[in-house]
Formats: sequence, structure tokens, C-alpha cells
Amino acid sequence: MDVLILLLGILFIILGIIGSFLPVLPGPITSWVGLLLIQLTESVPFDWIFIGITLAVAIVIYLLDYIIPALGTKKFGGSKYGIFGTTIGLIVGLIFFGPFGIIIGPFIGALIGELINDGNNSSRAINAAFGAFLGFLFSTGIKFIVSIIYAGLFISTFWEYKSTFF
Repeated sequence: MDVLILLLGILFIILGIIGSFLPVLPGPITSWVGLLLIQLTESVPFDWIFIGITLAVAIVIYLLDYIIPALGTKKFGGSKYGIFGTTIGLIVGLIFFGPFGIIIGPFIGALIGELINDGNNSSRAINAAFGAFLGFLFSTGIKFIVSIIYAGLFISTFWEYKSTFF
């Protein structure tokens, strides 16, 4: 049974890393589920403090994921249209252009969103799109780093107790 839980934990860790880039999955929270699963095995003694701290970090990052792009857009004079455009641009860019779409999609989406909001002021739309794009990149970077750290914690926990799994 521990091996099955371990494999599910690995799946959640991988999904968490992927979720750092996709707005559909909450990356760090999904990775945290992987950490929780390895802690729930009989092979690893459960550590409430470890689980509590990592959950708190995952929740803070989850909340910041909504705040940071908005702050970036607002700082550069953007609107909610730019924020929505960033998210839509990410999804469309990823679907049609793969990894390159993750970089260019949010910017183009924010630009289109801002042009829809105020089509008369293209320089303001470009500035707001740039702000939304920077906010998105920063937020994605934080989620990715935390998810990678959680993957490292998962691996180190497994490595410490590997002899009890098999």
C-alpha cells in the first residue's frame, strides 16, 4: 500500500510542477498534496510541523498568484481586461505554440485585453500589457520555485526512508 501512496505522491509532485505554469492547477498546493501523501505512508513518521509549514507556504503562494499579476498590471496602468487577457493568452499560447507560447501568450493576451478596454490609447495598453506580463512571470517563477523545493523535500524524505518502502 505504501508503494501505491508513494506513486500517487510522485504524480502530485509532477502535476504541481506542471501546475506552476498552467492556471488550471494550483502548482504548490498540488505539490503539497504529494508531500502529504508521503507523510501518510506507514514508512515515514508523520510530522505535523513539516506539513503545517509547507501548507501555509502553499496557501500564501496560492493567494499571491492572484495578487502579483494584478499589482503588475495596476503598477503599469492596466485594467482587469489586461489581467484576464494575460490568463487567456497563456492558455491559448500554450495550446498553439507550446513552451514558447508560455512566454509570448500572456503579453499578447494582456495587450489585446487592454486594447479592448481602451482601443484609443495603444501606448497605455502596451505599458499595461508589459506590467501584466511581468507580474505573470514573477508569479509563475515563485510557484515553480516552491514546487521544485517541494519536489526536493519529497525526494529527500523518500531517500531517508527508502529502505522501509521496499
